[in-house]
Amino acid sequence: MQCRICGSKGEHRVYTAKEMMLGLRDEHRYFQCADCGCLQIEAIPDNLAAYYPSNYYSYSAPSTASKLKQQLLCQRDYYAVTGKSLLGHALSLVSPNRKLSTLRPIHLKKDSRILDVGCGAGLLLNALRDAGFTQLLGIDPFNADTIRYPNGLIIEKRDIFSETGEWDLIMFHHSFEHLVDQQQTLEQAQKLLAKQGTVLLRVPTVSSYAWQHYGVNWSQLDAPRHLFLHSVDSIKKLAEQTGFIVSQIHYDSNAFQFWGSEQYEQDIALRSEHSWAENPANSPFTTEQIKQFEHRARELNALNKGDQAAFYLRKAS
Repeated sequence: MQCRICGSKGEHRVYTAKEMMLGLRDEHRYFQCADCGCLQIEAIPDNLAAYYPSNYYSYSAPSTASKLKQQLLCQRDYYAVTGKSLLGHALSLVSPNRKLSTLRPIHLKKDSRILDVGCGAGLLLNALRDAGFTQLLGIDPFNADTIRYPNGLIIEKRDIFSETGEWDLIMFHHSFEHLVDQQQTLEQAQKLLAKQGTVLLRVPTVSSYAWQHYGVNWSQLDAPRHLFLHSVDSIKKLAEQTGFIVSQIHYDSNAFQFWGSEQYEQDIALRSEHSWAENPANSPFTTEQIKQFEHRARELNALNKGDQAAFYLRKAS
């Protein structure tokens, strides 16, 4: 087996993981590169699309809210991105938007040009639009059709290779690990990115406690949808191959790495009626345990050992 990231043909360790989101429990073989550490699927299933049902989480439409609640959410989300707004700060203390907070180090302006690749229904972009950001586009080839929101946001049914514009931020929020063409995708992003722009990869990472502790029961392995589970080293190698440098890394893992993985150890699928995601009262965990998992997640993030991270890529000089 040859690593698709660094080309190594070394003695790669092989793992067998089950599909546990939908509870199909069919087995898929992965190998972890002995050199760069990237965990990758051995053979991509021919029927990969079948593992993305119509109720897959990224296809969910945004929930409706009252006018007042919507205004408050806009303040919170604007603060998450910019660090500005006293009201937004107060709201974030109660209910933070951690996904949008990963954009704060980029120092975006309201007219920054932002492309979200593999965005599904575009919930993150929709929140940005409502918070006042204007130059936004989402693309996802697996959507059923183009989506047009009342606020003017458009999510187009296509992939990054059909894009020709120039962008200040190109972001992949938990979509990059699903893509077959890793190098080609970043090469295309390199062509589309403005000179001082940023590519943001938010991905699960095997450079984490969760992978070391739970192994094939790690909830974010997510066989077979996740084709590549990168290490910090493999992201850096991939960036170098495609003309980028990794300017910073921000860990933003959460309690899912614990309760999801421990469910899988007990053979409880994510969509099971006994899952915390579906029916907390019928799950193996108490609310207090979930709070403890969240606390442990924050501790791991501070130690750079969380199971997901945002990698900020800039063009190499």
